[in-house]
Amino acid sequence: MQADISLLLIAITLGSFVYLCTTLGSASVFIIKQSTKPIYIQIAMGFSAGIMIAASIFSLLLPAIESSTAEGFSRFLPVIIGFSLGVLFLILIDKSLPHLHLNSDVPEGPHSHLKKQFLLFNALTIHNIPEGMALGITAAACYTQGSGMGAVLTLAVGIGIQNIPEGAAISLPFFTGGMKRLKAFVLGSLSGIVEPIAAVLMVVLADHLTPLLPWFLAFASGAMLYVVIEELIPQSHGYDGEVKEPHTDVGTVSVLTGFLLMTILDNLF
Repeated sequence: MQADISLLLIAITLGSFVYLCTTLGSASVFIIKQSTKPIYIQIAMGFSAGIMIAASIFSLLLPAIESSTAEGFSRFLPVIIGFSLGVLFLILIDKSLPHLHLNSDVPEGPHSHLKKQFLLFNALTIHNIPEGMALGITAAACYTQGSGMGAVLTLAVGIGIQNIPEGAAISLPFFTGGMKRLKAFVLGSLSGIVEPIAAVLMVVLADHLTPLLPWFLAFASGAMLYVVIEELIPQSHGYDGEVKEPHTDVGTVSVLTGFLLMTILDNLF
């Protein structure tokens, strides 16, 4: 029981840390002007995409392969299936919850009478679910395998770093769209609250996750990469059916910068 409590405290602490990073980024709405250049949103989304790509590979997918105990090709089956289920999970949420992506005027999911700002909030909340899951699953893997907390601390730092510009990228469109600063800040901050919740949920299920760690690590990796490819990379290039801003090089460099930073962090500790 003591071990379970310790693991739960780790999940709460790290989940709170990444949530506070989102809140910090959202607070930028109090210091910016009424108009914000789209290129800043593209840079933030590209940087976030790069970090999530590296985290998905080095902190989740490769550990999933390494923790698989089968031999030969069977070793990869949990990874393939878990990864695919993670992608499917995000697709199902994407189809079942009304939402609106940044740089888009066309809502997705079931028809809804929700205002544009709340549809956008739903989309950004969906985006944050895999990050919280990844934290909780990685914490459970480190704890149960007795490998130390270096991997989950690195993952938390990486997610926290990318949550700062991401928090700004969330609250700024609310504000520039006419919302009051305080409300834009609150909605931007709350979009990240699912991260500690998802992390704690994964830890609560840790006893059941232990024999299935390769599956769940791959699941989180697939879910995160789905978000990157479906949302972040297109947004980093100002894409919404057409290229609105000719800053594709800036978006690409932002993605690569985030990837390089997370790669270094992952191998530093």
